Amino acid sequence: MPSETFEQLIDRAAALCGVDAGFWDIWGRYHATGMEAKRAILRAKGFDAEDADSLERSLAVEARREWRRLLPPAIVESQSEQVTLPLNLPADALGQPVYITVRPEGGPASEYQLNAWELPQTAFIAMEGQTWVRKQARVPAALPLGYHEVSARVGALAGVTRYIVTPERAYTPPALGRGGRTAGIAVSLYGMRSARNWGCGDFRDLCDLIEWVAQDLGASFVGLNPLHAIHNRRPFNTSPYLPNCIFYQNFIYLDVEGMEDFTRSRRARECFGSAATQAEIQALRHAPLVEYERVAALKLRLLKLLFAQFLRERRQETARAREFAGYLQHEGDLLEKFATYCALDEHLHRLNPDVWMWPQWPAEYRDPASPAVAEFRRRYWRRVMFYQYLEWQIDLQLRRAQQRARDRGLALGLYHDLALATDSLGSDLWAHRRFYVHGCRVGSPPDDFSPKGQDWGFPPPASERHREDGYRLFAESIRKNCRHGGALRIDHVMRLFRLYWIPDASDATQGAYVRERSEDFVRILALESVRNRVVVVGEDLGTVEPEVRETLARYGILSYRLFYFEKNPNGEFRRNDEYPARALVSSTTHDLPTLGGFWAGTDIEARKAAGTIDDAGMRAQMEGRAREKQKMLDVLFALRLLPGHLPAKQEAYRELTGELHNAIVGFLAGTPSALLAINQEDLTKELFQQNLPGTTWQYPNWCRKMRFTVEELRSNEEARGFTAMFRNWIVSSGRGNHGGE
Repeated sequence: MPSETFEQLIDRAAALCGVDAGFWDIWGRYHATGMEAKRAILRAKGFDAEDADSLERSLAVEARREWRRLLPPAIVESQSEQVTLPLNLPADALGQPVYITVRPEGGPASEYQLNAWELPQTAFIAMEGQTWVRKQARVPAALPLGYHEVSARVGALAGVTRYIVTPERAYTPPALGRGGRTAGIAVSLYGMRSARNWGCGDFRDLCDLIEWVAQDLGASFVGLNPLHAIHNRRPFNTSPYLPNCIFYQNFIYLDVEGMEDFTRSRRARECFGSAATQAEIQALRHAPLVEYERVAALKLRLLKLLFAQFLRERRQETARAREFAGYLQHEGDLLEKFATYCALDEHLHRLNPDVWMWPQWPAEYRDPASPAVAEFRRRYWRRVMFYQYLEWQIDLQLRRAQQRARDRGLALGLYHDLALATDSLGSDLWAHRRFYVHGCRVGSPPDDFSPKGQDWGFPPPASERHREDGYRLFAESIRKNCRHGGALRIDHVMRLFRLYWIPDASDATQGAYVRERSEDFVRILALESVRNRVVVVGEDLGTVEPEVRETLARYGILSYRLFYFEKNPNGEFRRNDEYPARALVSSTTHDLPTLGGFWAGTDIEARKAAGTIDDAGMRAQMEGRAREKQKMLDVLFALRLLPGHLPAKQEAYRELTGELHNAIVGFLAGTPSALLAINQEDLTKELFQQNLPGTTWQYPNWCRKMRFTVEELRSNEEARGFTAMFRNWIVSSGRGNHGGE
């Protein structure tokens, strides 16, 4: 019989799995994790939590799995003159020698022999009549930063680990050294308007924006929404923060006319020049919102003609064909699986228009390793290669955009964004299912902006599976998203420390926080930052424990601070000189009201119209907003950023006036924070935010276009006024292109 009660076993198993006993919300209230939530999370993690006997057996299985492994699957350590290994050995093997082989990344192997009985012991356990001990082995092998392999053998026991050597801090670019500060503009690339694009911002628009940023604004970077591949289907599959795939990008950002194969393909040029195509482009360009399906369909039609042209060239084994072959070899299985998914998705939907997602596919196609999928890939290799070709072209155009930015003197260039989520019905879940937990979703507890909490609808990562795989997928997610950029934002950086899990049978008020292997994840993030020379910003909003920010600061990862949220213990807005230096400061995010919307209350009105709050909730939020606006005015007047000797009542500032707009941007520019990012909606005083959390079809999420075209940023008098205002603050605060260098 179990020696512990069922409840005690649940608590012990939950602690082993990182389930927090409770959490403090933003109002200072403590929420204890319920027993049913613990059981649900344990079941999702593979434990049998039906009764005490079953759970005790599950715990015993977990202990055996951990102790009977000679080496852990991955070890993440700082750079040193020694390789340190924990070895699990049965006590009767202590008289045998330990043979260790160290294989550095890209270097020759070295072999070492140690005596097991001489190694220091750190732990032991008695299991099933046998004693196991943990020994600490140190071998004199100095490994550089990177991913290495270390294997060990003791008698019949053998093991191998991925030994990851990481720096103490993430990369700090010259522009941010010695207290340097920079500024930039953040845009939603899909919403960029121009006189030539096809109804959706593309990489040529981005290059034109870079010219404006360099010449007119004098800023140091362009922040972008996540460029991840999505399904481009409204309203459910257009969020860049809920992508089809986090490793590859959305083809709708391609500048089709700028592709080399466009100039070579007569059929593509004829199709582009036809009256029907030109009429569709004009309609999409002038549509008030981004029409994802139509833009994607139009571009795919032309892109397939370009690919046909490239295939003819590929048969001739030209330099471009060899470059493409090198790209495929470098991307390997990760890209092949993504491209296979895309080809299957298109093929099966064409056969049956009612099939929209992979769980609806015939059973033989739901497993990426099945013979049927392999046969599809062989038979329809051109369709698979087409999607590989698209990613190659995206890579080329994104590389050119970053090079354009650096050539024009932008200290950082492109500032990318890595989403937290991945669509549970997308490529990543199809291709890498074992790296996700089933039975729970990720979200956040209730707060001011989401009183019922948020249910983001995607599964949590299976962190132990990532560790078993040597953190390869995690490293790839960082590497692929900081490629061709100078900065990377990690959406919801608390994911590296803990995530809020919501059991499938519960709502967002009944979740629990689950801890991650934070030290390993943060160290690998720092390693990829240094290797790719990219500054990292961790979006640390919401309920953040102090040790999270302390750890991020220790590793040189910038914090993320918003004007709306920076308050002192009295609930008053902090002075700008109280902001941290190692941070990015901004006015708002895609999920929060714009400055104009904040002052006009349009976000509250939108929530009421969408049905996420009722009349009473709207009145309460409007009253709370009035108090917040007055507090903002108080700090702006106290710093003399607004004219007058005494703070004016907010009735004088019902809307975002020119002087108030100037004062808020000046407030942010005056912080000591290393990076300043102003959203394009806030630069041009737009009212509506890109996303209204808790809605799908009730609000036009992720499809709002910029108020001004790229060309109008220079030709429109009002737009030039906004540019001049921001540039003045950039210059006066010392945040210019080369600030700090």
